[in-house]
Amino acid sequence: MTTRHFLTLMDLSADELARLVQRAIELKAWNRTGKLHEPFKHRVLAMVFDKSSTRTRMSFEVGMAQLGGHAVFLSPRDTQLGRGETIEDSARVLSRMADVIMIRTYEHETLERFADFSSVPVINALTDMYHPCQLLADMQTFVEHRGDIRGRNVAWIGDGNNMCHSYINAARQFGFTLNIACPDGYAPDADILAAAGERVVIRPSALEAAQGADLVTTDVWASMGQEEEQEKRARAFADYQVNAAIMQAAVPDALFMHCLPAHRGEEVAADVIDGPQSVVWDEAENRLHAQKALLELLLG
Repeated sequence: MTTRHFLTLMDLSADELARLVQRAIELKAWNRTGKLHEPFKHRVLAMVFDKSSTRTRMSFEVGMAQLGGHAVFLSPRDTQLGRGETIEDSARVLSRMADVIMIRTYEHETLERFADFSSVPVINALTDMYHPCQLLADMQTFVEHRGDIRGRNVAWIGDGNNMCHSYINAARQFGFTLNIACPDGYAPDADILAAAGERVVIRPSALEAAQGADLVTTDVWASMGQEEEQEKRARAFADYQVNAAIMQAAVPDALFMHCLPAHRGEEVAADVIDGPQSVVWDEAENRLHAQKALLELLLG
């Protein structure tokens, strides 16, 4: 049987993604009531981190433990992964010892090369191009609060980055319209955009993107590895803060999401992220439940 990987949202069918979200909601309910569900006794998740993270490590490690398995944390500082071993060789070795491998790295090509030589499922826990696990949590959060997202309007405001790319893919897979507002020079990848067709619309301003939106979402202006561009980006993104005026342009019960960490006073105003329309803490928690559902799907 062919090994299945989760490198982008496009690796699963729309039906599989919808079922995964419902399964995540069910697993969350079981967790709240204390129901034990440990199908992965003696199964191992290898967690390869080139980039640090709070939510990614915690959610995958806790998730694997709750499923009865074990997670092994691997960083370039304390493994051969950072000492010249080829991606292909690392994939061959790790996939003979682990049952599933999660990778958080820089170039998406690195992840693809690893998956090509892995004999077990590989999960994208973030690359410079995509962050599909976050979108699973975001979709779960919307469904919990507002029901089906199909046919809804979503506003992406800010950088055309890996999160934006994954929202573009989510629009295709979950059937919503994505309105994107980015400063000049910070648009999403043209090929990813083109593949989405009419599902995605580029808007000339943040206010126009937010008009009639059921969900408004954003990300930091300078992602990990772009810190030296902070001052330049702050100037470029000055008109792209999600604030009260932006939320007022959306529908009255619109939700606000952010993948975190957030910089209050930059990409989002404090009264928005800490306000009644914000569901960022549910969104963060749902990384745990959505990824448990993903692990079930990939491991069988």
